[in-house]
Amino acid sequence: MKLFICYIIVFFQLNAVFCQKNRQINLVFNPVFGNQTIAFNDSVYFLKNGNNIKFETLKFYISAIQFYNDGKLVWQEKKSYHLYDATVLNHQSIKLLVPSIIKFSRLIFNLGIDSVTNVSGAMGNDLDPTKGMYWAWQSGYINLKLEGTSNACPNPKKEFQFHLGGYIKPLACLKKISLEVVNKNSLNIYIDIKQFTDGIDLSKENHIMSPSASAVELSELVAKCFYSK
Repeated sequence: MKLFICYIIVFFQLNAVFCQKNRQINLVFNPVFGNQTIAFNDSVYFLKNGNNIKFETLKFYISAIQFYNDGKLVWQEKKSYHLYDATVLNHQSIKLLVPSIIKFSRLIFNLGIDSVTNVSGAMGNDLDPTKGMYWAWQSGYINLKLEGTSNACPNPKKEFQFHLGGYIKPLACLKKISLEVVNKNSLNIYIDIKQFTDGIDLSKENHIMSPSASAVELSELVAKCFYSK
């Protein structure tokens, strides 16, 4: 009888340890325009020069997710590639399973896809070419896609299209994002598109569809649009 009770105790202890082994961390991405949440294909926003702008598409790759604590790497995701699509509800957060004992104070990730993955050719899941984020093996993946309309654009349809990518130097567009975060299960990450539009002139630059020096410059600009709170 005593032996049976010991088995029961051990079972529940092991079960408790197993249940507490991991916890889910949600990275919740929030596209904003200044202090306004962006509504795609709907709301009109205003640029600093008074012109209006509407957003139709915002998609980007998040990869190489890592957590740091006191400057030390404490966890990193394996096979870390996620496609964020602001217009699809179930794409607006990334769910991570991390050990429960992990404490972290900084989140680091790449905006875009690394060169090794690019030269491996088109792949599956979020890297599937049918997702609309792959050019060809020579150019690789599109790291970020932003599209919409603005009366600042001189073309007949008033459209702007920014497809930022490229993995071969000097036209490599991959950017590392480092954010200070609080150790909790839901992390809110914001991308302020107003900072991006404030840094460009849509009347002169509104159409990038391949790797270029301009794509590198705009990738630097968009990387500065990320913040957490």
